[in-house]
Amino acid sequence: MKGVILAGGLGSRLLPLTRITNKHLLPVFDRPMIYYPLQALINAGIRDILLVTGGNHAGDFLKLLGNGKDFGLQHLNYTYQEGEGGIAAALSLAEHFAEGQRLCVVLGDNIIERNFRASASRFTSGNGGARILLKSVPDPERFGVAAFRGRRIVGIEEKPRRPKSRYAVTGIYMYDARVFDVIRTLKPSGRGELEITDVNNWYLRRGELDYEILRGWWTDAGTFEALHRASNLVARTGANKLDAPRRRSRAASARRTRRTADVR
Repeated sequence: MKGVILAGGLGSRLLPLTRITNKHLLPVFDRPMIYYPLQALINAGIRDILLVTGGNHAGDFLKLLGNGKDFGLQHLNYTYQEGEGGIAAALSLAEHFAEGQRLCVVLGDNIIERNFRASASRFTSGNGGARILLKSVPDPERFGVAAFRGRRIVGIEEKPRRPKSRYAVTGIYMYDARVFDVIRTLKPSGRGELEITDVNNWYLRRGELDYEILRGWWTDAGTFEALHRASNLVARTGANKLDAPRRRSRAASARRTRRTADVR
């Protein structure tokens, strides 16, 4: 599976800071914001990554990240988005890069405490067309929100005034190669954008949208309040934590020791 980070947009909610730099280059605690989604993809086992950016400061990403050497990557891909058009429009620029493979898409202002390696592995080996990660939040009206019937998702609403649940769709999405065909069928929403929620609902209507609840905390960093919260969370607990190796029980260790002795 390949990875895509969407780091375009004008960052108007963070003016005047974004007059002089791209939102995703602002600091979150002790490192630039873009470091966090990049490391999250790497922690999920994804090493073929495309960064989609735009605006007047796109070249600064290349200065900062180069070819990805500091992250242990052999190569880091870039593409440029002219103007704005929504998350789905930005994702459409990754079609050539995808080469028909499955994709994991992460928004450039999303930061997580732990990792989603297991979820990515299940999607890669499964038959589902799409997978989203959800998280319960205190302000779901800021996000796409899942509506449930029992444990089954029956719909996703974009920034609803009256959310039907507290489960926000995080900015971590996984899609099969059909996602680009879906995007071509979309029409701009009332906001004038191609909405990623419409993509997710397309898979949902066909019974091909899976979901999981993200472990650990999750936050975006697209407003001053969220940026402040993100820095505090990272300072307090760290981010992009890897799972500790499982400890063997004493009984299991004893059995393994006996088997080794028998072989010798």
